[in-house]
Amino acid sequence: MSNDPIGDMITRIRNAQMRRRNSVSTPGSKLRMRVLDVLKSEGFIRGYTTTEHASGRTEFEVELKYFDGQPVIKSIDRVSKPGRRVYASVDTLPHVMNGLGIAIISTPKGVMADHEARSLNVGGEILCTVF
Repeated sequence: MSNDPIGDMITRIRNAQMRRRNSVSTPGSKLRMRVLDVLKSEGFIRGYTTTEHASGRTEFEVELKYFDGQPVIKSIDRVSKPGRRVYASVDTLPHVMNGLGIAIISTPKGVMADHEARSLNVGGEILCTVF
């Protein structure tokens, strides 16, 4: 059992891409699903499928994306950790690599990318940055 489920998923994705895997599996949760939805809508992963096990737990199979043999995700870093939560107002939301990357934000209106949070004028917890 992991104390940081988002950090665990990010590490699994990073490790799988270093080994040039086509897909990686991670335990399922609603928060992980929402983060994967943002990664898919922003074009960083191909997609994911949900598998329901007989014991009642779910698992996600994440299809990783490559371009010219290189991973599309150059770097993915956890910002807000269980020991130190990082929050930002709409004015202080980070610009990742001058707008080439995204920050995934957990807001009262749901989990979304930083540009979407700016357009909805909401801040929240910065979960991770992706470039």
